[in-house]
Amino acid sequence: MKDWTIIRERYMRDPLPVRLGSLAANLSRIKSFSADENSREAVASLIDESKMFIEWTAAQAEINTAVLMVDVQVQLALWQIRWDRIWKDPTQRKQIAEQSGRWSKQILELSGLLK
Repeated sequence: MKDWTIIRERYMRDPLPVRLGSLAANLSRIKSFSADENSREAVASLIDESKMFIEWTAAQAEINTAVLMVDVQVQLALWQIRWDRIWKDPTQRKQIAEQSGRWSKQILELSGLLK
């Protein structure tokens, strides 16, 4: 089990744009790892970590960014509820990959790191 306290302390040291970039990177990893049926646990872990990143960061983000982040967090939680069924279905895994990729791009753009 992860020690969320240590992870949070490390994550919160970074400025907001870098934290958003970390979230975008996690979402991109979800996209790429979802293609491999053997990456179930890695993707599940990335979903957990991404939800925590959002929890720790959304309140400090601009309102439009925070709204997107909360929407992402809700969807990630819904995926977790149906995780066994989702992972067994290649079509649903592909949908997760595509959605995660879209979110990653949106959050990376909102982070300002691309400027």
